[in-house]
Amino acid sequence: MTERQEQAALDPMLTRIGQVVMLHHGGDREEARSRFLDLWAEIGEAGDPLHRCTLAHYLADTQDDPEDELAWDLRALSAAEERGAPLGVRGFLPCLHLNLAADYVKLGRDDAARSQLRRARATAGALADDGYGDGVRAAIGRLEFRLGEDA
Repeated sequence: MTERQEQAALDPMLTRIGQVVMLHHGGDREEARSRFLDLWAEIGEAGDPLHRCTLAHYLADTQDDPEDELAWDLRALSAAEERGAPLGVRGFLPCLHLNLAADYVKLGRDDAARSQLRRARATAGALADDGYGDGVRAAIGRLEFRLGEDA
């Protein structure tokens, strides 16, 4: 987590994304969504994969419609898996797959949710032994339990 904070401090775009995340966490979802979309337009579809992954990941959380949330989470995963994406982005894969699993649960697509959950578990080895990693692993376990998956 500290490494991510240091990277954000050195990357102006990640700093700007982080500022909007704070706005969203402060309760202004509509304004956050609007600012995230402005940043998305600035970055563009061919922008830095880390920026696109991070931004799409947070944009998904501001969506009202589960289908829209799924679309943004899929964009985040696509950016993370893109050739040329920074190696560090792989650390996001467990969370990205977990988010997709949760999206599919909301949409009543349990088979797709289970598939993404298995991918989350399979990539969880990339997580550090820190609060973030522990939190993602715990969330994977909770969703596995909810869906009746064997851990």
